[in-house]
Amino acid sequence: MALLNILHYPDPRLHTVAKPVAVVDDRIRTLCADMLETMYEARGIGLAATQVNVHERVVVIDISEDRQQPQYFINPEILKRDGRCETEEGCLSVPGVYDKVTRAERVTVRALNLQGEAYELEADELLAICIQHEIDHLDGKVFVEHLSRMKQDRILKKLKKRERQNL
Repeated sequence: MALLNILHYPDPRLHTVAKPVAVVDDRIRTLCADMLETMYEARGIGLAATQVNVHERVVVIDISEDRQQPQYFINPEILKRDGRCETEEGCLSVPGVYDKVTRAERVTVRALNLQGEAYELEADELLAICIQHEIDHLDGKVFVEHLSRMKQDRILKKLKKRERQNL
């Protein structure tokens, strides 16, 4: 396994729409393992392939306390959304930034597992939020783009200032 480089907003590659995975093979399984290791190292709960500059529809998530329950979503698509909730979100591609985003409270998602088998999952609470957040990445959207233009401008200024200080 290998640690992958996580792209940071406003990197334009984060706006690339991911292509469907044609076949779930060892390359995709290795990508999933590397993404999972990268996510754990960065102390995240979800990671989309877009965030590591791989533009295929692959997501890994682990919301468990013990970090022992990874979930894999290959070619995920949301079939149904129910309810609305507003929760604070953060993102490994936008480090140190947290804000409230409104999303569906519950979702039904269809995806492929590591064996290439299709499955459906009903998710609520944190898992539903995480699935929606990561699928946004696959669609070329970062969570801050759900915020007002003023908040987006403030976040960009903050990130650019931080980048200048780290040079």
